[in-house]
Amino acid sequence: MEKKKHDLRWMIGVALMAAITALLANTPLGLIQLPVIKATTTHIPVIIGAVLFGPLAGCILGGVFGICSLISNTTAPTLLSFAFSPFLSTTGIPGALKAVWISVGCRIMIGLVAGWLWIGLKKIRVKDRPLDDLLALPIVGFVGSMTNTVFVMGSIYLLFAREYAAAKDVPMTAVFGLVMGTVTGAGVMEAIAALILVTAIGKVLLQVRKRLQF
Repeated sequence: MEKKKHDLRWMIGVALMAAITALLANTPLGLIQLPVIKATTTHIPVIIGAVLFGPLAGCILGGVFGICSLISNTTAPTLLSFAFSPFLSTTGIPGALKAVWISVGCRIMIGLVAGWLWIGLKKIRVKDRPLDDLLALPIVGFVGSMTNTVFVMGSIYLLFAREYAAAKDVPMTAVFGLVMGTVTGAGVMEAIAALILVTAIGKVLLQVRKRLQF
C-alpha cells in the first residue's frame, strides 16, 4: 500500500514538472533576458525533476522538452530547424533520425546526467554527513545545462556540419569555431543562470518533498 502511494506521488510530481516544462517550451517564459543573450529556462524543470524524482523522471521530462522542441521547430521553423525537425530533413531518413536525436535524444541526456550526478554527489560524505544541498544543487544545475548545450551543439557539428555551414553561409573550416563560440558563450551564460535557478528553486522543493514524504 505504501509503495502504491509513493508511486502515485512520483507520477503526480513528474506530471506537474512535465506540465511546467511544456509551458516554458511554448511561451515566452522559456526565455530570460541576460545582459548579452536570451537564455532558455526550459531545461530547468528537467534538471530539478531529475533531482527530486530521479534519473528516470529526468529522462521523461527531457523527452517532453525534446518533443516540444521538435514540434516548435516544425511548425515555426528557423534557420537551423533542419537539425531539430525530422520533417524538415534535406537528407531523407538518415537526416530525420539525426534530427530526432538532437531534438529529443540530447534533451533526454539532460535528465539522465543531472539525475545520476545528483545521486553521486549525495553519496559524498563531508564530516560523516551527505554533501549539503547548497553545494550539490549548483553543480547539478551548471552541469545539467552544459549537457544540453554540449550535446546539442556537438551533435550538430558531428551530424550536420555541412548543412550548418550552408545555413550560416560560412566555410566548413569555420563551423568548429562557431560551435565552440556558442558553447563557451551562450552555453556558459545559460549554465550560470541554471546554476542560480536550480539552487534557489531546488532547495525549496526539496524541503517541500521532505515534508510531504515524496
